[in-house]
Amino acid sequence: MRRNFRSQKDRDELDERVIDISRVAKVVKGGRRFAFRVTVVVGDNHGKVGLGIGKARGVPDAIRKAAERARKDMHKIPLVGTTIPHEIFSKHGGAKVLLRPASPGTGVIAGGGVRAVLEAAGVRNILTKSLGSANVLNVAQATIKGLRQLKQVEVEAANRGKDPKHLIPFWERKRDG
Repeated sequence: MRRNFRSQKDRDELDERVIDISRVAKVVKGGRRFAFRVTVVVGDNHGKVGLGIGKARGVPDAIRKAAERARKDMHKIPLVGTTIPHEIFSKHGGAKVLLRPASPGTGVIAGGGVRAVLEAAGVRNILTKSLGSANVLNVAQATIKGLRQLKQVEVEAANRGKDPKHLIPFWERKRDG
């Protein structure tokens, strides 16, 4: 009983967004069988995000399946304040996505699937460019792939034998005078 209450509470805290609903067809002996493929992104707005795809004959069932898969697929991404730690370029299929950190007040400069993924992850200031294919599913997957390739500033500085305070973004550095 207690577990069900806790999982329901966790579901209420997550930001769940349907980013694509498409009708797909399977050709069988008697003609075509139609189903719906739904892409859902789930995030906690604090650096955890997951993407799920669900397919069913009805839209509500497909949404439920996609949301469950997105919750199981959630990964933690490193954030520096309200942006990402460094620039990243990622590809998935024909979709290419460039993610670039931005100073506070910039907002999320992104479109469609990229915006949904970044906002669910909790990124508030970022510059993006989507290149190549405009397929929403592939663009969203390229964005997730890019976010998972991000490295934490402190860990990378330790690996390189550097002082992490020198890797602070220019907008967070204190000016002398």
